[in-house]
Amino acid sequence: MSETRTFEADETARGERVDRWLTAQLAPLTRTRVKAMIEGGAMSVNGAVHTDPSAKLKGGEAIVVTPPPVEDPEPQPEDIALDVLFEDAHLIVLDKPAGLVVHPAAGNWTGTLVNALLHHCAGSLSGIGGVARPGIVHRLDKDTSGVMVVAKTDEAHQGLTQLWQAHDVERAYLAVCHGSPRPSVGTIELPLRRAAGDKRKQAVARWDDEGAREAITHFRRLEGYGAGRAKLPGETVASLVECRLETGRTHQIRVHMAHVGHPLVGDQTYGRSGLAGLRPEDEPAERALKTVAGFKRQALHAAVLGFEHPVTGEDLRFETAPPGDFRALTEALSAL
Repeated sequence: MSETRTFEADETARGERVDRWLTAQLAPLTRTRVKAMIEGGAMSVNGAVHTDPSAKLKGGEAIVVTPPPVEDPEPQPEDIALDVLFEDAHLIVLDKPAGLVVHPAAGNWTGTLVNALLHHCAGSLSGIGGVARPGIVHRLDKDTSGVMVVAKTDEAHQGLTQLWQAHDVERAYLAVCHGSPRPSVGTIELPLRRAAGDKRKQAVARWDDEGAREAITHFRRLEGYGAGRAKLPGETVASLVECRLETGRTHQIRVHMAHVGHPLVGDQTYGRSGLAGLRPEDEPAERALKTVAGFKRQALHAAVLGFEHPVTGEDLRFETAPPGDFRALTEALSAL
């Protein structure tokens, strides 16, 4: 509940405690929550603020409830295992698993990477990102795995932010997409903005669109799958692609690849189901189709992250292999 609500206590309410009566009107709020709201001054009776939850109603009262704005809970440390690749006094680099949300937000107030970092770093994280995003310089989508760096000090946070703004960071991703990009090596330079009508999605925009932001993705095909079993001779049903980012917009690779006709396998937002063009004529094809059908996240892994340490000046570069589900997907496709 967040909006103001108005009620009239009729004669049947006479003699009932106001907190008990109001709880019935505000279900599913608990009586404890309603009592706290009353004591906090969120209720008025006949135009006057009323803070006694035990007061008895006389019947005929006009009751207005104006709850205080809901504050996002401050993230708390949680003992969640982390795969740490590098750590010093200034920053920490880790291999984020798919399924782990980076920072708390609506629907995910606990169990995030930030909660894990607060425990691991004993509260030693840069405060520049705010209470909900301490130390977060960049992020990976929940269902994207791979290398991330987090700042432990404000100095490191500022330095890393400058590197990102200058596009002076090496970032390479592995992705499995539908079909085969042609040409096999190229650059997608299309601005992005929030999709109309759905702020959770991104869309390709025109440069003069409000909110349009530059987005540049370089790609090259590493391997093609299924040409021998495609419905059209010589066609490739899926490909392993390396994508390198100049910019780091939300969902950039996913939107760019989908826009050019090669959405990522498993992408529940921008992708498509099945393997278009594959003939299910034998066991390898059936296994590939089953594996793709069971892959319920975007097939995207942040494989390489390289940058100059913002404090020591050391050149750092980290590379990780895709996780097991990603490898199982490519193995099933390689058998085609």
